[in-house]
Amino acid sequence: MKILEFSLILLGVLLNAFAQLLLKAGVRQIGHFDFSVANIWPISTSLATNLPIIGGLSCYVVSVVVWIMALSRVEVSIAYPMLSIGYVVNAVLAYLLFGEAVGPQRLAGIAVIIVGVVIVAKS
Repeated sequence: MKILEFSLILLGVLLNAFAQLLLKAGVRQIGHFDFSVANIWPISTSLATNLPIIGGLSCYVVSVVVWIMALSRVEVSIAYPMLSIGYVVNAVLAYLLFGEAVGPQRLAGIAVIIVGVVIVAKS
């Protein structure tokens, strides 16, 4: 895999991961909510005007464009497994930013993902 191809894949994956983190940050600001007919409008308004939510959705849009560029250059059987890098990034940043638990089992899973990504990247 060439550096440009890997860079596009990595950029797409990171944008997708950051989108998830921004969405989580936005929902944390809004708080827990239930979907019901009575709160469709207030929740929709809160979501539509929340800057982290807007940022997260924007990251998704850009990540799709970057991902399409990557897929035009790399086989999907190589590119798709690279999405797993996002799991690692999200776990680490969720721990750092939101204080989410990352116990031994999650760390072992993350290690397995990293090994898998390295194997696929070198194939």
